[in-house]
Amino acid sequence: MWYWLFKYILLGPILFALGRPTIEGAQHLPADGPAILASNHKAVMDSFYLPLRAPRRITFLAKSEYFTGTGFTGRFQRWFFTAAGQVPIDRTGADAAADALAAGLRVLGGGKLLGIYPEGTRSPDGRLYKGKTGMARMALAAGVPVIPVAMIGTEKLNPIGSRWPRPAKIVVRIGEPIDFSRFHGMAGNRFVERAVTDEVMYKLMQLSGQEYVDIYAATLKKKASASADRVPDTRAG
Repeated sequence: MWYWLFKYILLGPILFALGRPTIEGAQHLPADGPAILASNHKAVMDSFYLPLRAPRRITFLAKSEYFTGTGFTGRFQRWFFTAAGQVPIDRTGADAAADALAAGLRVLGGGKLLGIYPEGTRSPDGRLYKGKTGMARMALAAGVPVIPVAMIGTEKLNPIGSRWPRPAKIVVRIGEPIDFSRFHGMAGNRFVERAVTDEVMYKLMQLSGQEYVDIYAATLKKKASASADRVPDTRAG
């Protein structure tokens, strides 16, 4: 119930006013049955505008930190993501990959649409980064199509580090479903999973128009953080 209240009454009208979102390729979304929506990830608002324009409900795998906060903000955040039907996963433990796979397969097993960001984290600079193979593992194990989704303009509405959204034009561009049935029975083969992932990322590059970078975004962020830590403080006093 809360999902639809947020979409049409509590939050949706505000998002429409801010982003004037349009959707292209909506005919590629299946009317029923399970599928994976694999999206680029430029801003937090990606997780708001994609469900806003998709006619069917989308379930995202959300990091468990959204459900473990304290204080008023933590309690509100936990309530919001739980009410919206998002599924928490722990991305830090030794069994993180297996837990995420199991959670995703439960969603798909229920005939739902599962939203995934193959890059694993937001792009630090607007470019498209190498995809992680968890998405491919789920698609092959569940035998479902992968539908590429390009979110365009969200980084202008919700720049990294900004506290408040800024009006901008948002476009949700849906690509044709990719059928990986030719790899039936090959789930767990890391070479096949990499091939599946790279095919999806290539489609995302075409849909979004982003420059592709063949490294993981998380790796770049770690290098940038380590470099910042090594810079000496030369300020007087």
